[in-house]
Amino acid sequence: MRSHSFPTRFLSLVLLCLLLLAAMARQAQAERVYLDITASDVRKVVVAIPAFVDRKGTDPSGRRGLAMASLLGRALDFHGFVRVLDPGRYGGLQDADWRELQVDYVVRGAYEPDGTKLTVEGRLFDVAADRLLAGRRYRGLARQQDDMVLRFCDALVEEFTGTPGISRTSIAYVSDETGRKEIYISDVLGRTRRQVTRHRHLCVSPRFTPDGNFLAYTTYHRGNQDLYITDLRQDRVTRALSRRKGMNLAPAFSPDGRTMVLTLSRDGSPDLYLLDRKGRILKRLTRRAGINVSPSFAPDGRSLVFVSDRSGRPQLYIMDMESLKVRRLTFQGSENSEPSWSPEGDRIAYTSLVDGHYQVFTIAPAGGSPRQVTSAWGDYESPTWSPDGRQIAFSRRRNGHSEICAVLASGKDLRVLFKLKGNQSYPQWSPRPR
Repeated sequence: MRSHSFPTRFLSLVLLCLLLLAAMARQAQAERVYLDITASDVRKVVVAIPAFVDRKGTDPSGRRGLAMASLLGRALDFHGFVRVLDPGRYGGLQDADWRELQVDYVVRGAYEPDGTKLTVEGRLFDVAADRLLAGRRYRGLARQQDDMVLRFCDALVEEFTGTPGISRTSIAYVSDETGRKEIYISDVLGRTRRQVTRHRHLCVSPRFTPDGNFLAYTTYHRGNQDLYITDLRQDRVTRALSRRKGMNLAPAFSPDGRTMVLTLSRDGSPDLYLLDRKGRILKRLTRRAGINVSPSFAPDGRSLVFVSDRSGRPQLYIMDMESLKVRRLTFQGSENSEPSWSPEGDRIAYTSLVDGHYQVFTIAPAGGSPRQVTSAWGDYESPTWSPDGRQIAFSRRRNGHSEICAVLASGKDLRVLFKLKGNQSYPQWSPRPR
């Protein structure tokens, strides 16, 4: 009996150790620390992206691989926490002395054309740990090359931060480049853009539905401020949502996309109404308590922030959607407007008048001290959050010229997004494409 007890205990001990090691590995994986790119003092990580390798040697010039690496670099840089190392520093080679170059991570990409098909592969290496962190492979049509590269970018951002990237998102805006204010959409990198409306009259306040498939906007082309919606999956059909006499302005779609809140002045008083997706009124939310405009839903759909001058000047208020009880949110500043609730639900961006100019602020939904995001000369208006809640886009007006800019939520890295003809205003960030 004793001759068998030692091996049995030993095997039990080994099994216990293996289970403990597995549990520790799972815990370490679960407790992985991601980069906090919202911190104001975060150091940008340095990433090297050599040209993607053509595994079939179909492009001796190497231009295609260079284009892929360049696009990936632009997309990563857009997220604000990456600095892409100039390929000239290492001759564009796949291997170099990365430690000497003070590189944190290296992305090695490759592609394999197959007629009309294309496979794109990318791997992320941690230089300090000398190990592979992540790898992705995408297969599709050759014309989907850029989309595959951007999908890889968003996967890399998730590897760094725990949240997928936003390089495949778009921004809708108003432009007067044709002499009339029409609605356009551009991808966030400014590579492609599309004209959505052709009413040849004033169009304002574009709003995406939560699935990103539809865009609502207000237009004056019939002589009234009417609300329309267009299916972005096609290029022809636009239908009216609300053409009631007076204001039909700037809807806020509920997170489930089934209802919307907009301002109507059908009886002379600009008030908020809840409508279904066919434009039928379900409920009146405010009643003759001053001017009530600019609604924006909380991510859970339970609350709504909006602007009202019921206290004498435009201020932000929050409404409970079940009880319809309202509380005032902002008390600092004589004119606060254009609220936009962040996707994370923790902040509300808005415009405030400061020393004769409009600046962007954020505030917690519970109230407290606002945080000023912009402070430079000019007017900063119509803030809109990126789908990851880490950036805010807005229009900036200087010397009579308006353009779309973006900044990290911390207030760092303000930059112009699009260099376009004419003036651009009323930006609205799209959801992530599915």
